Amino acid sequence: MTADRPGPSRVAAEPPGSSRAAGGAGGAERPATRAAFTVGLVVNPVAGIGGPAGLKGSDGAGVQREALARGASPRAGERAALAVRALLARRPDTRIVTVAGPMGEDSVRAAGGVPELVRRAPGDPSSPRDTTAAVEAMRDVDLLLFAGGDGTARDVLDGSPSCPVLGVPAGVKVYSGCFAVSPATAGTTAAEFGRDTGLAGSQGSPEGTESRGRTIAAEVVDLDEDAYRSGRVSPLLYGTLRVPAARTRLSGRKIGSSAAAPGSAEAIAREVRARMRPGVRYVLGPGATTMAVGRLLGLSTTLLGVDVVQDGGLVAADVTERRLLDLVDGHDTCAVVSVIGGQGFVLGRGNQQIGPAVLRKIMASGGLLVLATQQKLAGLGGRPLLADTGDPETDALVAGHVSVITGYRESAVYRIRPATEESSA
Repeated sequence: MTADRPGPSRVAAEPPGSSRAAGGAGGAERPATRAAFTVGLVVNPVAGIGGPAGLKGSDGAGVQREALARGASPRAGERAALAVRALLARRPDTRIVTVAGPMGEDSVRAAGGVPELVRRAPGDPSSPRDTTAAVEAMRDVDLLLFAGGDGTARDVLDGSPSCPVLGVPAGVKVYSGCFAVSPATAGTTAAEFGRDTGLAGSQGSPEGTESRGRTIAAEVVDLDEDAYRSGRVSPLLYGTLRVPAARTRLSGRKIGSSAAAPGSAEAIAREVRARMRPGVRYVLGPGATTMAVGRLLGLSTTLLGVDVVQDGGLVAADVTERRLLDLVDGHDTCAVVSVIGGQGFVLGRGNQQIGPAVLRKIMASGGLLVLATQQKLAGLGGRPLLADTGDPETDALVAGHVSVITGYRESAVYRIRPATEESSA
């Protein structure tokens, strides 16, 4: 999306149980029965395109052009189609209202559905204004799905949706709490929310009743991408949206590592250095913990980029997915990745440069070194670590139990789980 947005917004959702939160044009209450469960779909077609290109975001036409020049391909439409496919597999009678072309229609058709199109003002389908207009045109739906990242969530918030919403993760930054853990999980959650609303014909609810599926408030946060690219992480809270009350299937808001005990990152870095082997290339993912590894080696690595080191030297800094694929080809390689606090993701959030093709080569040689402070692991409350590379086979390849480095000579065994499995959890 483009960067010309207003500043921090407001709370766009009403308390659960109100007529506005339950949906309906102008906040009017719906009749007790409906012909079918109706879902709106809005897709930001350029969401996430800057990730594999090493651009740390996708806001702005110039960034999007640069991402294409670096070989990145839009994938938000594919991820939206995964959500729709999961939804229709469980609720084939669902009506899906969307926008023409790449803002939703293409994804619905790719998933085997028949879209119902709403009219909207013409514009750039990658602009915040166009997304907001699409949201405003879908005031009569029961649930709004949107595919994008934190910037798209802000645009949805600005559209003041009158119904619950759920994000399909497709951006570079997915720090807000309004997203499902994976596209398939978003579709499954939407289908179950439809059953819970008591709409006519819904399984598990008496016909002719309206129980209104339960919702909770989820925060919308975003970063200044220009500052982010310069290594300054300053998330701002823009408001809240109502989402289905399915906490185990929501990614949750990212929690920073500021509460970590002093010296934790340095202790983890010492252990990583002790494990490094001669002749092996190490791919350092984004984050303060991995940056501490570079600092201990005396190297100028990046906070938010992906760097490659070998035998104590810097091979390349802030690489793209295409460049990284060349650097790991023919070399024993190990990926060093950290856990996102509060969410548990190790792959697929902020480190899209370490994509499926790269990971397949890495898993065939050096594998993964996963880093996390004990506080981060404790904050997960026993939930598994998650991988969401966009390729189910690659997610399955990295799944299993892994030794997570938590300090010098300290580790904990944790399970990595494909995020798609959360759709059936």
